[in-house]
Amino acid sequence: QVQLVESGGGLVQAGGSLRLSCAASVRIFSNYVMGWFRQVPGKEREFVAGITRSGANTYSADSVKGRFTITRDNAKSTVYLQMNSLKPEDTAVYYCAGRLVYSRREDYRAEKEFDNWGQGTQVTVSS
Repeated sequence: QVQLVESGGGLVQAGGSLRLSCAASVRIFSNYVMGWFRQVPGKEREFVAGITRSGANTYSADSVKGRFTITRDNAKSTVYLQMNSLKPEDTAVYYCAGRLVYSRREDYRAEKEFDNWGQGTQVTVSS
C-alpha cells in the first residue's frame, strides 16, 4: 500500500543525537498511523514510538521517553525520529512502519499491527 524508505542512520558517540527520516510514497499519507521500531540481532523487534494520523498524539516506549521524539509532516509525506542523549543500548536497526487506519483507534504498538515496513537504517552508538 505504501513504500517506506528510511534514512539518517549512522555512527554517533554516546550522548549525541541523530534524526531519522522516513519518506512515504503513497497517495494519502495522512490516512496512515506511523511508527518506529528497532531490532538487534537475536532479539525481537521492539516498538520505539508511534504517531497518529494528524500528528496530534504520540506514543513511545519507556526506554526512550524524554530522549526520542516522533513527528510527521503530512505535506511532505515524511515521519521523523529525533534521537537525543543516545546510549550504546540504542544501537539497532531502526525500521519505519505504517498502518492504514480509518477507525478512531490510532495507538498501535505491536509489530503485527503494522502492514507496511521500510528496509531499515542502522544506528550505532559508541561508548
